[in-house]
Amino acid sequence: MAQPSSPGTTRTTASRRELGWALGVLCLTEIVSWGVLYYAFPVLAADITADTGWSPATITAAFSAGLVVSALAGIPVGHLMHHHGPRWLMTGGSALAVVSVLVLATAPSLPLFVAGWLLAGVAMSCVLYAPAFAAVTVWFGPRRVPALTAVTLVAGFASTVFAPLTAVLDEHFSWRGTYLILAVLLAVLTVPAHWFGLRPAWPKAEAAGPTATAQEGEPSPDDRPVRPVEFWVLAAAFTVNAVCLYATVINLVPLLHERGYSTTAAAWVLGIGGIGQVLGRLAYAPLVGCAGLPTRTLVIFAGSALTTGLFAVLPGPYAALIVVALVAGNVRGMATLLSATAVSDRWGTARFARLNGVFNAPMMLATAVSPFIGAWLAGPLGGYPEAFLALAVLGAVAVGLATLPGPGRTPRS
Repeated sequence: MAQPSSPGTTRTTASRRELGWALGVLCLTEIVSWGVLYYAFPVLAADITADTGWSPATITAAFSAGLVVSALAGIPVGHLMHHHGPRWLMTGGSALAVVSVLVLATAPSLPLFVAGWLLAGVAMSCVLYAPAFAAVTVWFGPRRVPALTAVTLVAGFASTVFAPLTAVLDEHFSWRGTYLILAVLLAVLTVPAHWFGLRPAWPKAEAAGPTATAQEGEPSPDDRPVRPVEFWVLAAAFTVNAVCLYATVINLVPLLHERGYSTTAAAWVLGIGGIGQVLGRLAYAPLVGCAGLPTRTLVIFAGSALTTGLFAVLPGPYAALIVVALVAGNVRGMATLLSATAVSDRWGTARFARLNGVFNAPMMLATAVSPFIGAWLAGPLGGYPEAFLALAVLGAVAVGLATLPGPGRTPRS
């Protein structure tokens, strides 16, 4: 393994072959990790409830608890990434993910089922987007947007592949058997890939310095001070938007169940959103070229609110729901890249792993509580359509926060 170097030399120390291999590994492991740890649950939730008698709100709260753990663990994980890099961290996280899914599959009681999700939360903090984005940002520097696009492009198929796959497996093997099969997939496809593939040099934390991301004559983002008000208003805007986005994703299947669609039909609507994510990520780079950061932030956040509202008021026909799911996925795909570059665009790459761990924590908390918020709102508001309307209002709040001066400013926009 090559010796660590400063951020300015890391990308020249690591060969193109090493970087290409590492990028390919992250593409593979992100689609599998997201598919198993995140997108399988909404498909299996109804059968888990029917088989065990645990209420939908209870098992969704267990899933959300795992995401809360992931959010909280993300801060120390960011510091570990900053100092030690992704290889050991993501390999260990993959192994823990396998163990957690095995616990879910075999849990004889609700407390053990909850324990499985808490373990999964720690694993998610080590294997999902935050550490993968940190690795790509540090390794690729000025070329990070195409590399991040590649990772999120492939991972965007997670719901497209794993929602229907999970539904088919569930029909033949039950939810427990499905989780056992998915655990085997995690073990075979992610643990060895992380260990053997994430080998490019990692910069020493104490050697961190400016990276060549600014144009000649302009200050580097790495030299830009991190102003707390700007940082936290930006984080608040992204966090509120995340509630709108992810409450919609996780509660889409229950919404369609309430409207009389089968599990398979609902799973395909969810899966079509994955295709939309891919299209959105392909569209993001051209959008960067033609729209400044404030404009594209407002467009993406407004799209989140609008598509959530459309799900609330549109009971059918099925083809129309497919179209809305495609557009919503498109917005979600662009939002992923927008959040992936929110810190590095403003404050450079040298501090990225550490700053992004903090910036990402409230978004992960929002991701954690949003499934429960969506399911809970359906009760007092009278159903999932009303809950989706409330989520659309939250999306509008995110648009308002994004119009404040701090979130829209960068050194060059």
